[in-house]
Amino acid sequence: MLASGVLASACSTPPAAVAARAATEPAPTAVRVAELTQPVGTRMPPPAMTDMCKAEGLQWLVGRPRTEIPIAADIVNRRVVCTTCPVTEDYSPYRLNIFFNAETDKVELVRCG
Repeated sequence: MLASGVLASACSTPPAAVAARAATEPAPTAVRVAELTQPVGTRMPPPAMTDMCKAEGLQWLVGRPRTEIPIAADIVNRRVVCTTCPVTEDYSPYRLNIFFNAETDKVELVRCG
C-alpha cells in the first residue's frame, strides 16, 4: 500500500511545473473554442485564404468540353461531377470541384468546396 502511494506521487507533475506551463500557453478565445466545436466539414477558411484549392487557375475551363479537364496529380482533393448529380454536403476548402452539364458535357462551374 505504501509503495503505491510513493509510486503515485512520483508520477504526478509538480504544481510549479503545471503553473509555469499554464502561464506560457495562450488562453483559448471564444472564437477559437467555437471553431473547434464545429464539425470539420463546416469550418470555413479565413477570408485571406479563399482559393486554397487553386480554383482560380482552372477558371478557363468554364464553357469548355469536359474532355479538356486536365488529369490531376492530386486526385484525392478533386471532384468532377455533373451539375445534377448528388454530392456530399461537407465543405472542404482544399477540394476542387468541377461541375459540368450532363446534357451538353460542358464545364459550368469551378470552385472550392
